[in-house]
Amino acid sequence: MSDMRDMFVETASRLFRDYCTPDLLRAAAAGSFQTQLWDAMVEAGLTKAAVAEDAGGSGAELADALALLVPAGANAVPAPLAETLIAGFLLGEAGVVVPDAPLTIAIPRPGETLRAVRKGDGWLITGAVARVPYARFASGGVTVIAETAEGPLLAQVALADCKIAEAANLAHEPRDDVAFNEAPAQAAKLTTRQAADVYAMAAAARSAQMAGALQTVLQLSVQYALERSQFGKPLGKFQAIQHNLATLAGQAAAATAAADAAIAHAEHGAGSIAIASAKARAGEAASIACNIAHQVHGAIGFTAEHALHFSTQRLWSWRDEFGNDAFWELKLGDQAVAAGADGLWAMLTAAA
Repeated sequence: MSDMRDMFVETASRLFRDYCTPDLLRAAAAGSFQTQLWDAMVEAGLTKAAVAEDAGGSGAELADALALLVPAGANAVPAPLAETLIAGFLLGEAGVVVPDAPLTIAIPRPGETLRAVRKGDGWLITGAVARVPYARFASGGVTVIAETAEGPLLAQVALADCKIAEAANLAHEPRDDVAFNEAPAQAAKLTTRQAADVYAMAAAARSAQMAGALQTVLQLSVQYALERSQFGKPLGKFQAIQHNLATLAGQAAAATAAADAAIAHAEHGAGSIAIASAKARAGEAASIACNIAHQVHGAIGFTAEHALHFSTQRLWSWRDEFGNDAFWELKLGDQAVAAGADGLWAMLTAAA
């Protein structure tokens, strides 16, 4: 881990702990954007961590920036930090000015298409993408990957030029449907980076967030088992509970290790088996860990008053975003088949 990553992660962890109180998380779930939290992240240089210093950013490597998402996930940060980091990185590479305002990314899924046509020196974007994270609050613009006759296009569309249909995921995070009807791209540049590579980068980001959330689920479950007594002794003294907590700890550790590898390989894109493995492993861990955590907590874990749901609802939501575990397991299988018997070992060790 680099010195810059240590500094960023320490700063981010402290900031998130201070700001992401239960009251703030409930206010965000009710539909309000947490401006003070966002402004604090901007002031700390977190939102433009992967943007070059000469472009107004912090100049961190992409891997160092994505490492911020582990403590962000641990504290259930209700803001589009992951999306802004990725969009900022892509725009910065393309030579586009990156604003301090929130950003999001609209990546078409199978069956969705964004098309771009030239108009003078610019581009017009047409199409629709469902469930775009925090689109309604992306005052800095929506970064899109569109298809053109000349190849893929990275484009930035102003929020005012998008039609937003508001929706939310299980954790009450904004997941809005966005339509573009010949929306002008204020800044666009042809790029060789394929949509699949950006999709994989977003999957690595979700893996990091999930690793952090799993750590919190483990911490809350252990704490509750030690504090809650049943039949005259703490829950944590019962062998069955100990066994379940050990399983939960193993799941959190596996997801964290996989996320660390995905972060390190984030720039490798869709060809990285580390990213595919991390998202698949995080999805599996989320299913197992959330079940155990709610069994340990009992009925109180399902209440709005308890902090557990801030993490478990996000894990249930995030495991399906940017490819669920089955999606990435299929990708791994395809790569293994393509590598063949002679290339399989080289494929596996390349992700180490």
